[in-house]
Amino acid sequence: MIGFDKGPVLVTGASGGIGRATVRQLIEAGAEVIASGQNTDKLEQLAKETGCRVLPFDVTSEDSVKGALEDLDLWGVVNCAGFGGEIATPMDTDIAIFDKVISINTRGALLVTKYASQSMVRLGRGGAIVNVSSQASLAALKGHISYGSSKAALDNITRVSALELGQYDIRVNGVHPTVVMTPMSAWYWGKPEIEGPFLSQMPLGRWANEEEIAAPIVFLLSDGASMITGVSLPIDGGYTAR
Repeated sequence: MIGFDKGPVLVTGASGGIGRATVRQLIEAGAEVIASGQNTDKLEQLAKETGCRVLPFDVTSEDSVKGALEDLDLWGVVNCAGFGGEIATPMDTDIAIFDKVISINTRGALLVTKYASQSMVRLGRGGAIVNVSSQASLAALKGHISYGSSKAALDNITRVSALELGQYDIRVNGVHPTVVMTPMSAWYWGKPEIEGPFLSQMPLGRWANEEEIAAPIVFLLSDGASMITGVSLPIDGGYTAR
């Protein structure tokens, strides 16, 4: 990969699986990486393993985001911080959980984009932002009223940001992963009555792993994607191609 000599790349949600894999692949590609997340122990371990810098802040607090990013020189951002919320229908959803999902997945990504892009414009070197969305924004999934809504709103943030920031040579794209099977997701997606029917509709017929999500993120940040902006890239084994 080329193009990672222009400035640091911030990865939020770096204490989670996709975030950690993205940090590792960016470091391998020669990027300077700043990792942010809620689990400081995991961040410190990641820093020891990769040499990344650590910058914890709260994506739900504008004061926290502003304080962390306002004077931070950045070239790239990966908005990976996320919260799954609950499995619920529109009839029984908990609005407090809905509000929390929106606060992290949507509002948090917008806050990071707001202050990171100000830095990029100030520096005048262009930049790239990748928002980690979900297949749940591209196809209706039962039980995902809060999560899917938060990611659909994030998709619009991606498109509008691409439109607004293109004049500064700042690219903004989104990736839409399918389920990455982890102990956290297995409680729902690992149920035979859920897993079997879902995978039967996916052309590749298997779950993704963190590395398979991180690699396209790294590509979209690289010079290889220098003419790509405003896209929604499914990484879903063909599920949304049905």
